[in-house]
Order: sequence, then structure tokens, then C-alpha cells
Amino acid sequence: MTPVATATGPDRDAARVPVRGLTVLYDAHCSLCAFLRDWLVRQRQLVPLELVAAGSAEARRRYPGLDHTATLEEITVIGDAGQVYRGTAAWVVTLWALADHRPMAHRLSTPAGARLARGAVLAAAKWREGQRARREGYWGGRTYTAADGWSYDPAVGWIHDPPACDGGTCPPR
Repeated sequence: MTPVATATGPDRDAARVPVRGLTVLYDAHCSLCAFLRDWLVRQRQLVPLELVAAGSAEARRRYPGLDHTATLEEITVIGDAGQVYRGTAAWVVTLWALADHRPMAHRLSTPAGARLARGAVLAAAKWREGQRARREGYWGGRTYTAADGWSYDPAVGWIHDPPACDGGTCPPR
């Protein structure tokens, strides 16, 4: 698993640095995130997980170089050697830390599994956005459309309409 960046500086050679602990930054105001936090602490951990509220004073003190606004938008996991995992990679590395879910993490790190993991991350993000919108009073049940051709219409559910190909040729998938 390759981190996307580090919390304190340039890549610290994550391929050779073992992960002995992970800090999961979660949105304490999100009911799904709080449920998953509670679920994580009940799991047998091969790699210790520490759960810290994203954007909190504690998170800012520990990781001053991190974009804390972004950690509230997307799951972020910090390795003990400074590795930073976001989005799909964060979900996979968190599962990798759990005794009963490490095999699933390995499956999700394959090309086919990565598509499934990405779908789960997008679904969770969309659910969170809907909850936040309802809480803040701005969601009106409109259709959500992503750049990859997926859209969600509350009346009919998920629809896939792939983007048109330029000049009649499509890039390989």
C-alpha cells in the first residue's frame, strides 16, 4: 500500500518503513463516521488504531502540516512514520490493520477490488453529504452527478451514463 503523501514532509520511503500504528481521523459530527469509529474499536487489531476527531485541536496539534479542512471531507489515516492515506487507500489500510479484515483489504487492493472500494467510498461520501445537507437545511432532493458518468436521482436511484468520447474514440478501460 503506497501512501499519497506524508504529514510532515517528503515521502519517507514507505515501501521500507513498516507501519506499526495508524491514526484514523474521522468526522465526529457524522453519524456514519461515529458508527464506524465504534465498530473499529471493537475489532481485533493487528496494527493498533487510534481514532481522533478530524479538525479537532488534538488533530491540529499532532499534524500541523495537514490540510484539516480536507480531513473533514474525506477519510484520512496517518501512519506512525508519517504516511498519509486518503479516500479509498485510507479505507483499505484501515481494513488491513484489522485481524478479521486483512484478507479483504488485500482483495480490495487489486484492480478489480479497487473499483469496488472506490464505489463504497463514493457511496459513503454521498450519504454523508446528504446527511450534512439535511442537517444544514439545504438539500432539496436534487439529482447528484459525478464527472465519471454516475448520477443519483432520488426518484430512480443510481444511473450510469458514461461520458461521450472525443472524436468517436474512447480511451481503453
